[in-house]
Amino acid sequence: MGEEPVVTTTTERDATVISLRGEVDEDNAPSLADALAQAAADGLPRTVVDLSGTPFVDSSVLHALLDAQRAHADAGSVLVLAGPLHTAVRRLFEVTGAAAAFRMADSLATAMTC
Repeated sequence: MGEEPVVTTTTERDATVISLRGEVDEDNAPSLADALAQAAADGLPRTVVDLSGTPFVDSSVLHALLDAQRAHADAGSVLVLAGPLHTAVRRLFEVTGAAAAFRMADSLATAMTC
């Protein structure tokens, strides 16, 4: 069995950083959605979602990220997804065409400057 999924939120410089660890699916996507909504409401200019620690996400996570993208745009802030992405995660974004909807970076460090 894989590691227990965890969603953590920190603040670094002018950004909220939401890090995912373990497999994130419909059972724990609500905690991600809550963190994303809070980040949009907090008013920092950038939110970075660090996906490098999750080998799997499902469509509920994609839905939460798309909702957050709209909320951040409405708030005048930027949502950036940081990798490197595991193969299954990258494939979900490619197959659904959702990759085009997001600003994506190869690393957390790069995402902090996008």
